[in-house]
Amino acid sequence: MSDNLSYTATADDEGARLDKVLATAWPEQSRSRIKALIEEGQLSVNGKPATKMSAKVKAGDVFDLIVPEPEMAEPLPEDIKLDVLYEDEDLLVINKPAGMVVHPAAGNESGTLVNALLAHCGDSLSGIGGVKRPGIVHRLDKDTSGAMVVAKNDTTHRALSKLFSEDKENIDRAYLAVVWGVPKPLNGDIEGNIGRSPHNRKKMTVVKNSGKYALTHYKTLQFRDDSLASLVECRLATGRTHQIRVHMNHIGHSIVCDPVYGRNRTVLKLNPETQDILNAFNKQALHARTLGFLHPRTGTYILTEAPVPEDLLGLMDALELYY
Repeated sequence: MSDNLSYTATADDEGARLDKVLATAWPEQSRSRIKALIEEGQLSVNGKPATKMSAKVKAGDVFDLIVPEPEMAEPLPEDIKLDVLYEDEDLLVINKPAGMVVHPAAGNESGTLVNALLAHCGDSLSGIGGVKRPGIVHRLDKDTSGAMVVAKNDTTHRALSKLFSEDKENIDRAYLAVVWGVPKPLNGDIEGNIGRSPHNRKKMTVVKNSGKYALTHYKTLQFRDDSLASLVECRLATGRTHQIRVHMNHIGHSIVCDPVYGRNRTVLKLNPETQDILNAFNKQALHARTLGFLHPRTGTYILTEAPVPEDLLGLMDALELYY
């Protein structure tokens, strides 16, 4: 997926060289990288292709740059231990640890779940996902732990993909989430289309007239007497990017320690020891606890449960939310 950058020249940019202005406007891109992209025809000025680095800029000029995602080499097998919850000739369900990226991407070319799967399954993995994500039917965020199913052959991959996208009655995905506050009502549904935030393209948000329909069922399992935090079970009726994190934040109960959608970690009501545990928990308190689905070949219902990680249990205990 490419990255689209846009910049409108100001009065201070008047008469300056194009390459200098753009290097200042987009500091994350080196001048040599910008030059290469211009030579590839990826830059437009006021809707027209731009080719000269030395061109003089006028105030009000609108620059649009397409930055293609860098091509990576085909991932290699790596001997990384997997916590396998279920496995047969068609598929396996693994308990992904928090901190593990699902598939290789820029900045994470190795140490991913795909690298581990290539070593574990060898040539049996489904190729439908492409060379960079073989067997991957669905994904979990890097810092979300829990159950994931992986297809070992193309027939299973197609069937599971259809199941996850169309047959919601025969699939069960339940997550445990530690959230700030106490949801009201204690149990309910959260509906709201999810799309890219207009203010920050790296974030998702609930949008009114675009995005994709999303529905989350939630049930409050426990909450503190002072209403500071709760333990909530969330069940997905749809599978959108960051769905639980976005939906819980949307109703005012963001997930504890969520670095993107959460709130400040310093809480005056907590004792110093609990605050230290909170500060040390450097990921969202979210775990894919249950994954159940109809096996696409045998028709047997497969139900798996991923044990709650020790650090998440410690956080829950510190917040007096016992599971």
